[in-house]
Amino acid sequence: MSQQKSASAGWSRLIRSGALLPSAVAAAAAVGLLAAWLLNGATSSAALAPHPIVSMAPEPVAPAPMSVPAPEPEGVASPPEPEPELRVAQGTVEAGSTLSGALAEHDVPPGLTDRIAREMRPVFDFRRAREGHRFRLVHTPEGELVSFDYRVSPLERYRLTPGEEDAWLAEREEVPLERRRARLAGLVTSSLYDSIQQLGESPQLAHDVAGIFAWDVDFTHGVQPGDEFRVVYERLYLVEDGEEIYVGPGRVLAARYRGNTGEYTAVYYEPEEGRGGYYRPDGTSVERQFLAAPVSYTRISSRYSPARFHPILGVWRPHHGIDYAAPWGTPVWSVANGKVIHKGWAGGFGRLVKVRHANGYVSYYAHLSRFANGIALGSVVQQKQVIGYVGSSGLATGPHVCYRMTRGGRYVNPTSLRVPAGEPIVAQRRVEFEQVRNDLLATLSPPRLVATDEAL
Repeated sequence: MSQQKSASAGWSRLIRSGALLPSAVAAAAAVGLLAAWLLNGATSSAALAPHPIVSMAPEPVAPAPMSVPAPEPEGVASPPEPEPELRVAQGTVEAGSTLSGALAEHDVPPGLTDRIAREMRPVFDFRRAREGHRFRLVHTPEGELVSFDYRVSPLERYRLTPGEEDAWLAEREEVPLERRRARLAGLVTSSLYDSIQQLGESPQLAHDVAGIFAWDVDFTHGVQPGDEFRVVYERLYLVEDGEEIYVGPGRVLAARYRGNTGEYTAVYYEPEEGRGGYYRPDGTSVERQFLAAPVSYTRISSRYSPARFHPILGVWRPHHGIDYAAPWGTPVWSVANGKVIHKGWAGGFGRLVKVRHANGYVSYYAHLSRFANGIALGSVVQQKQVIGYVGSSGLATGPHVCYRMTRGGRYVNPTSLRVPAGEPIVAQRRVEFEQVRNDLLATLSPPRLVATDEAL
C-alpha cells in the first residue's frame, strides 16, 4: 500500500511541476494505475475503486489540413464524357428491293424502320424508293435515332433528325449549286428535243424552251427541219469532295426560235426579287390567255370544220373543235386559268370537262379516259394544269381529245383566236429591264451558230 501511495505522490509532483504535458496526463495516470494494480496482484476491478480517474480537458489540436486538388492549367478543358457507341447503316437500294429490306440487311430494328418511313412521309413517300437511291442511318444500340439521310439524286436529298421532346424533324435539304452562264445554238434536224440532245445537252433544256414559246409555237408539229434556235441558260454544278459535277441545265435566261411560223424572242426578267417571267424585247409578257394546244399529241385527226362526215354516225355535220390524237392516258391540260363548270358524262362527248375562262370563253375537253385527281365541279384550275387523260369514251373511233372553245355561247375556231400579249413591264422598271434585255440579247447572238458550254 505504501508503494502505491509513493507512486501516486511521484506522479502528482511531475504534473504540478509541468514535467508532463496535460495531453499526456491521462496516459501516464493510466500506466501508473495499471502498474499499481499489477504490483498488488489485483484480480478484479474493485482494486481500482479507491482511485477514481479524473477526466481532464485535452489541449486543443489544430485540424489536419484538407487535401485540395491543384487547379488545372488555364486553357485546358476537362476530358469529355465518353459518347455512347453508335451504329451506322448505309448503302444503296438494290433492284427489286425496298428501303425496309435494305435496312433489315443492316440489322436495323423494324420499329425504327417503321417510324422513319412514317416520319418521312410528309416530304418523301418510301413507296417511291427506287434502285440506286442511297441512304445513311446513324442510331444507338437501343434503336434511338441520331440522323437519317436519303438521297434520290445529287439534287434531291432528304434528312430526318430528332426534334424537341419525342418529335422528329423531316425536311428536304437545299443543295448548294454553282451556276454558270452558257450558250447553245443550232439548227433543228428532226425535232427540237433531238437537236438539243445531239449537241450534248439534256432534253430538259428543250422542254423548258418549248414551255417559254408554248403560246406561239406548237412544238409537237409546228417544228420543221432547218428551224434555228439559240439559248442562253444556266448550267448547274455540284461540288462534292473537291470534285465538280455537272447536274443539268438550270434557268433559261434568253431564247430565240426562228421558223416558218415566224421569229420569237424572250428574255428572263424579275420585276420583283424572286418573282420573274419571260418577256418579249418590247417588254410585253410572252404569256397569253390560251396555250396553242391542250395535249402533247401525235397528230391532228380532225380539224375545225363547218361540215365533216362523222365516222360513226355516217352523216355530214359541223365539227366545232380540233381532234388531237394521242396515246391512251396522255395527260390533258387546261389551256388557260379558269373554273370547272362541268365534269362528267355528256352523251357523245363521253367523259367531258368544261372550264370557264375570262372574257366569256369556255373550253371543252371530250372523250377522256378518266379525270385527274382533285378535279371537281367548281375547282379552280391553272393554265397547263392536268384535268384529265386521253381516251375514247362516247362517240370516238380511237384515243384522242376533242378540244373546243366557245365565246358568249357560240363556237369559235381555237386556232384563229387572236389573243393580245400579256401585261407589259411597268414604267418604273423599264430602264432596268432594257439593261438586262440588252445584255442577254448581245449574248444570245454570237457571230456564228455553235454549241458551247463555256462560262460567259
